[in-house]
Amino acid sequence: MSYVFTPPPAVSLPVRGQDDRFPVHRVYCVGRNYAEHAIEMGHDPDKEPPFFFQKNPDNLIVPDLKFPYPPQSNDVHHEIEMVVALKKGGTDIPVEDALECVYGYAVSLDMTRRDLQGQMKKLGRPWEIGKAFEMSAPCGEIVPASDIGHPENGAVWLKVNGELRQEGDLNQMLWKVPEMISYLSGLFTLVPGDIIMSGTPAGVGPVVRGDVMHGHVEGVGDLVVNVV
Repeated sequence: MSYVFTPPPAVSLPVRGQDDRFPVHRVYCVGRNYAEHAIEMGHDPDKEPPFFFQKNPDNLIVPDLKFPYPPQSNDVHHEIEMVVALKKGGTDIPVEDALECVYGYAVSLDMTRRDLQGQMKKLGRPWEIGKAFEMSAPCGEIVPASDIGHPENGAVWLKVNGELRQEGDLNQMLWKVPEMISYLSGLFTLVPGDIIMSGTPAGVGPVVRGDVMHGHVEGVGDLVVNVV
C-alpha cells in the first residue's frame, strides 16, 4: 500500500520491564470522577452517569520529555490521574468482566488550558482547545496488572516544586475502573490499545515555566515532568 505522504509513526508507551511497547489507539478521559474535584469545579458531587471526553494519542508525552507551556493560554492546570490501559475491548462489557480487559496501569497528567476550557463551557462548545492540545498528556510507563494486580486503594498525589498540591485516594473515585470500562463500552466499541484517564482528585491548579511536577499513584509509580 502506498500513501500520498508518509504517515506518522504509531504512538506507543513503554512497559515496565519489557522491550515491547504498548500501542495506543484512543485516549478517553473521565470527567469529575472525584467528589472533591467536582465541588472545586462548581458541580454537585452526587453520583451521576459518567461523562467522557477525548485527547489524541499524539498528545501523549512519554517519560523524560518536557511539557512545553502551550500558546494562547495564561492559566494551564495540572491534573494527576491513573491511566487504565486495555488489552481487550468490545461493546456492552459487563461490569463483572471488565477487569479482564485491563493490561495495566500508569501515572499521567491531564494538562488543561483552564482559561480556554472555561470560555468553551460558557459558550456550550466542546473542550478540545482546552484539553487536546499538543503534549497535553504526560504519561509514565505502563505497569502490567499481572505484576501489581488491580489497584482499588492507594494514595494519589501531585507536588509542584516539592509543595503538595493534589491529594486523594483511588478509593474516592465515584466510578470505579470496572464501572467506567463497562459504561464506556456502551458508548464506543473499545479495542486493544485504548487507554482511559480515570479522573483527578481535588487541588488542581496552575503551573508556570520552570515548575517541576511530581505525580504519584500508590502501587503504580511516579511521574516527574518539567514545565518549559
